[in-house]
Formats: sequence, C-alpha cells, structure tokens
Amino acid sequence: MNAEMNTIRLLGAAQLLVIVGGMLSGLLLTSVVGSGGISDILVNISKNLTRMRISNLVALVQSFVIVVLGVLYYFVFYKEYEIIALVALGCFLGAAITLAVSKIGAYALIPLSQEFVEAGAPASSYYQTLGDFLYSGVDRRGYDIQMLFMGVGLILWSYLLYISKLIPHGLAVWGLVAIILLLISALLQLYDRDFFRPAMILALPYAPY
Repeated sequence: MNAEMNTIRLLGAAQLLVIVGGMLSGLLLTSVVGSGGISDILVNISKNLTRMRISNLVALVQSFVIVVLGVLYYFVFYKEYEIIALVALGCFLGAAITLAVSKIGAYALIPLSQEFVEAGAPASSYYQTLGDFLYSGVDRRGYDIQMLFMGVGLILWSYLLYISKLIPHGLAVWGLVAIILLLISALLQLYDRDFFRPAMILALPYAPY
C-alpha cells in the first residue's frame, strides 16, 4: 500500500489532537465538578462557568477531529480493505456523535446549576434528580459509550496497520494490546463508574503509543 506521507502525518496529528483534547476536556471537567455529591457538583459548576464552557467546547472540537481521523484512516485503507475500513469509520462516526450528544447534558448543567444556587441550594429537590440525570446519565454515560465506539474502531484500524505494515511490527502489536486494554477500560466504566480508577490504569499504555 502506497499511502501518501502527508496523509500519514495528518493521521498522527489528528490522533494526537483527539488524545490531548480528551485529556484537557476531562481534566477541566474534573477540576470543576470535584468529588462530592450532585448538590456539590451543581454548586461547583455555578462557581466555575468559564471552565465548564471551555471543557464542553474542547470536547465538541474533539468530536469533530474524531470524524476527521476516521475519514483519514478510511482514505488510507479503503481500496484494499474496504469492508473493515467502512465498519471502523462507522465506529468513529458513532463515537463522534455520541460524544457531541453527551455534551448536551453538560451544557444543560450550566443553567441548572445557576437556578439551583439562586433557589438557595435546597437539600432535596428536583434539581438533584435532574442534575444527576444530566451529569451521570447523559454526560458521563455518553462519554463511556463514546469510548466503546472508539475502542472498537481503533482495534480495527490497528489491525489494518499491522497487516499493511505501514508502521513497525512491534509498534503495531503494542498498539493492538494497548487498545484492547483501552476497550476493557471503557467496558468497566460502562458497567460501573466505580471502576473509574482501575479503568484509567488500564488505559495508560495507550497514551505513549
């Protein structure tokens, strides 16, 4: 396979942007919501509106770059591996759409948090119920499902990189192993958010790859 070097470089740049965007968005969100209950999360969001908006914006840019990344991969492989490339592209599109939809929940938390604080942060009210649905049900679960789509897509792309010999054999094997661990990490978080820390440990080998 004779892929143009410029396309390969764009692939690397897009993959790096996806990783950096995901880390930046996640770190900003974590710094905003903290580690308390939903009432604390709503109060924290109301105090850090700018960081919350930047986190959401970075995630939306990330979803766009995921589409670009999927299209670039497809462009490289579709002539020789059309079916696998098409399935992988579908996974990436699914990941991008799911991530973008999940941010609807995160954006909705901004006015909800302001109303919650203006109402005097009542200890028990519909604010907590709605806030928990938007944060845990829409935003966080949407992120987990997005990672599931990404994991499957990346495994397919890594397999194609392996059989096409576009990258060194050892690097391709490392990528496959790292991405399988990343997929396991996504499945653990989708099953139960309490697995967040062990799931993050499983995802670590993918970052240097």
